[in-house]
Amino acid sequence: MTSVLITGGGTGIGAAAAELFAKAGHHVTITGRRADVLAATAERLGVDHVAFDAAEPAALQEALNWLPTSVDVLVNNAGGNTDRRRPAVEPGDLAGIADAWRANFEANVLTTVLVTEALKPRLADNARIVTVGSIAAKLGSGSYGAAKAALEAWNVDTARTLGARGITANLVAPGVTVDTEFFAGTATPEWIASRVSAAFNKRAGTPDEVAETIFFLARPESGHLTGQVIHVNGGAFTAR
Repeated sequence: MTSVLITGGGTGIGAAAAELFAKAGHHVTITGRRADVLAATAERLGVDHVAFDAAEPAALQEALNWLPTSVDVLVNNAGGNTDRRRPAVEPGDLAGIADAWRANFEANVLTTVLVTEALKPRLADNARIVTVGSIAAKLGSGSYGAAKAALEAWNVDTARTLGARGITANLVAPGVTVDTEFFAGTATPEWIASRVSAAFNKRAGTPDEVAETIFFLARPESGHLTGQVIHVNGGAFTAR
């Protein structure tokens, strides 16, 4: 049975991926900061859960006592645009700008880097690492887009470093994806419509569609696909 660990697995894309892997018969562990949300999702899906803040090294070190000792699939999904959960920074407020950029770096980059580094000794040969990025890395979105762009560079290094063990590392970059907590109630229908209009199919994506791409990259048969960014956005961004 394959051991799958998914960070940020309590809601949205992470929960959709956890459900897909669980239904396929894999042993799934989900992690996240909110113990109550995580426990409810774990009970609904019949999976294990461990609550901790992945951006805090001490918390992660403690959580290792409860995480699987062997991991076949690591899905780095924890993150989000922290700017949507804090007051807007006034122009010229350098301290506020620094805090905002640090917040998105910690939420998106540090969580991914620290969890992967902590679990490297536990990754099985031919393991799969799939990280959730964003179309914002290509189209721009302030500190959030910059953080997701940093993950693309990190993904290449990770794929190169672990490739000799047959371990792959790929990044899935969703476009506008509804039915998640990402927007935190800040996106108006007009804003979403303006973004969706760039997609060839003129619609937003769903967590299930992103989860299916994660599942594909995690398959044993996807072993020669590594170091890549796979866009799931209806054509809103293409490799042109």
